[in-house]
Amino acid sequence: MLILGRGEEISELEGYYNSKHPEFLVVFGRRRVGKTYLIREHFGNRLFFYHTGVANEGIDAQITEWNKSLKRYGDPDPETAKDWYEAFDRLRGIIEKAPGRERKVIFLDELPWMETPKSGFLSALEHFWNGWGASRTDIFLIVCGSATSWIVQKLIGNKGGLHNRLTGKMYLRPFTLGECEAYYHEEGIVYSRYQMIESYMIFGGIPYYLSLMKKSNSLAQNVDRLCFRENAVLNDELNNLYHSLFKNADGHIAIISALATKTKGLSRGEILAQSGLTDGGGFTRILTELEQSGFIRKYRNYGNKKKDALYQLIDFFSLFYLKFIQDSYASDKNLWTNLIGKGEHGAWTGYAFEQVALAHIDEIKSKLGISGVLSKQYAWRSKGRPGAQIDLVIEREDGVINLCEAKYANGEYSITGDDDEDLRGKREVFRAETKTKSALHLTMITTYGVARGMYADTLQSVVTMEDLFK
Repeated sequence: MLILGRGEEISELEGYYNSKHPEFLVVFGRRRVGKTYLIREHFGNRLFFYHTGVANEGIDAQITEWNKSLKRYGDPDPETAKDWYEAFDRLRGIIEKAPGRERKVIFLDELPWMETPKSGFLSALEHFWNGWGASRTDIFLIVCGSATSWIVQKLIGNKGGLHNRLTGKMYLRPFTLGECEAYYHEEGIVYSRYQMIESYMIFGGIPYYLSLMKKSNSLAQNVDRLCFRENAVLNDELNNLYHSLFKNADGHIAIISALATKTKGLSRGEILAQSGLTDGGGFTRILTELEQSGFIRKYRNYGNKKKDALYQLIDFFSLFYLKFIQDSYASDKNLWTNLIGKGEHGAWTGYAFEQVALAHIDEIKSKLGISGVLSKQYAWRSKGRPGAQIDLVIEREDGVINLCEAKYANGEYSITGDDDEDLRGKREVFRAETKTKSALHLTMITTYGVARGMYADTLQSVVTMEDLFK
């Protein structure tokens, strides 16, 4: 079966499959990004054993479901395993009884759900792999989970028996614009690239959300149907999403709600004041979990120290939900259709398009011809000139800094005299405050390009939406 947008991952999976060594791969990424789909669809009947954890259940329910999986894959023992050690021993028995030495793919999905309090699951997994699996050249163990922070802390950063035992890790990212376009074409969904960008502003590159689109509906109709109609499938998605990933997720939701009020980001102190949470280790843990799970990013101003870091909500659907769905989905079943072209819609597209640009930095670098040039990305806020800020600063090793400005427009963007003054002013304030000796190039990232005019030469380079799809 054709799996879109995952060519590199499929090649990597095949490399592990064809390896002559025991392999232990962890696959992780945001919930709804397609981790389970990728593994199940790619390996199909090559899966020797597949099991998934059960959400919000204790050890008894977890082991009961494990035993059902054992039965499906040939375990003859009628008794139920009494604990995780015996559960893994039974899996070992199935494998040892299998004829031949062909590769055996073991896929354990939603691993964080299996490790319930005091269950001993992780210790049993360590014993299974260290005491037996790691010596079997026919074993390819794949473990998966949406609770990225759990995966990072318990597996990738494990300090116990699984320390340095993983042979590979695969972080599954959302689709890019180009991959979304390929998906739409495959599904017979006809949108212009301009509409695809608006779809990305709402749903990001999350395959599950894209799979809910009906090809007979326009984009606006799909958004109304999925988000604003009575009992719409996504009208409680934010709560479901965060509570499925984090224990006591109210603190996580409080933080993203605070960040949604200031799209450019907040400092740690500002988040505390806005969210009403208490400072301390618990607050730090929540910030770390949100960052590791890809919902927020931690960044610093160009030239500033680490302690001056800002936090920004970067999950597209969370931003859209908190802006439009949270309090209004029941009031107007055609809210999105009726909102298009209004001021609130225009203000949202402005900052949402900036996030689209930040999600496609590789494509921007390619258009600028600097893919092979070592570079770093920052943001910048002036300390002395209110309102002077640049969302994307690309510092290059070839002595150039690109100061990137994103503008969303329904046609060619015309640079006015005010724009020209603003852009030149930012550049000079940036030079003065940072004391950089690099050449400063003004770069416009916009939908249809920049119209010819007396101020167009202010820019050294232009990136269009066509470039973001490449």
